[in-house]
Amino acid sequence: MNTIKRKKIVVAIGGSSGAIYAKVLLDRFLQLQEQIDTVGVVMSENAKFNWQYELDNADFDQYPFDFYEKNDFMAPFASGSARYETMIVCPCSMGLLGRIATGVSNDLTTRAADVILKERRRLILVVRDTPYNLIHINNMKTVTEAGGIICPATPSFYSKPKTFEELAATVVDRVLDLADFDLKTYRWGEDH
Repeated sequence: MNTIKRKKIVVAIGGSSGAIYAKVLLDRFLQLQEQIDTVGVVMSENAKFNWQYELDNADFDQYPFDFYEKNDFMAPFASGSARYETMIVCPCSMGLLGRIATGVSNDLTTRAADVILKERRRLILVVRDTPYNLIHINNMKTVTEAGGIICPATPSFYSKPKTFEELAATVVDRVLDLADFDLKTYRWGEDH
């Protein structure tokens, strides 16, 4: 009998535009609960504002996950000993990317990212800004060289998404593939 190891995941919701990506990610985690042990969530104040502004609700705190304050350095994933194996920053602003790339651990999000990288675990940054300047590109290079994965919030269209959520899911499902989840999603070249 093949059993799936349940994952311990950190989700940091950054303050850039793109709250729909965070919402779809949390919704997908509800669908994948049999593969999950724990989801720890940290949101910036700008993330909460953008969620309310872009999605017209404040439902982010209705999810059955463990939410932590931005400066709660007692959160379990502030230490490598807690063994969270994956961190997803969705969306990730260029400012947050820059702090992660330079090792500035001035809040729980950047500390958790630093921990994930130092422990050689999986860090996935869903960068949302566009266009990129050379500082952004160099910061992405630095994070990549440190073992992180840059996954731009660039949706695909070949699955013919009909709603904003379906469009956002084309990015989120790629993120979940990168995080090694087993999920049903549109796959190029497969019959649907």
